[in-house]
Amino acid sequence: MNRLYTDLLIKIIANTIYGSGSQVIDPSKMGESTPFNREDRLVGRDWPTVAHSMAGVRRLTNVRDLVQRAIDENVPGDFIETGVWRGGCCILMRGVLAANGIKDRKVYVADSFDGLPPPDPENFPADQGDRLHEYRQLAIDQAQVESNFAAYDLLDDQVVFVKGLFGDTLPGLKAGPFALIRLDGDMYESTTDSLEALYPRLSPGGFTIIDDLALPPCRQAVEDYRARNGIKAELHEIDWTGGWWQKPMADN
Repeated sequence: MNRLYTDLLIKIIANTIYGSGSQVIDPSKMGESTPFNREDRLVGRDWPTVAHSMAGVRRLTNVRDLVQRAIDENVPGDFIETGVWRGGCCILMRGVLAANGIKDRKVYVADSFDGLPPPDPENFPADQGDRLHEYRQLAIDQAQVESNFAAYDLLDDQVVFVKGLFGDTLPGLKAGPFALIRLDGDMYESTTDSLEALYPRLSPGGFTIIDDLALPPCRQAVEDYRARNGIKAELHEIDWTGGWWQKPMADN
């Protein structure tokens, strides 16, 4: 792999080179911004005005490293992210495939492309009071994400868009196995829907990345799923909110 290329991709996706500002995280203040803070961008604590990901440098580096591990360790399957915002993590996945000259694996880009859904507390009590659906800064349409891929010359038939709510689209998705699944759905419902649909299709030795463990509903969804399925694999910390584990070669 051309590591210099993927290092540069990470810097561009996070926009640490020019250091654009951050959006004010308040649904009533769309369009307002604050100055660039390099430490916040390193660990993904801000919502950038321009950058193609809010994951921050550390979580982006984790994506690059685990995609590369899946390739190096010959873990079969494709790659998917559920909840992509502007597409940065998926762009990076596709870039790692390109850097390795791999043409027989795909990157699945799954999102509503219309922001987060309102909570359904009757079926998912942990999401009671969630207001993320009010943040229209999170609603990036598919055409914009496609344009972002094209800006890196990485929009091709190895990129597959999956539009809709995860509970509607993922169970019937004709895809898999997966070498890596990355979940960035924030909510209990979104996280549970993604795990239930995708984890059984994750190859042994494959990787699960969770972006939102700092959010109690997301963490609870992960803990509940792991408990229900007897998953004992160590959950590794990436930064203040991200984590990952490797699916054992046998059992779960």
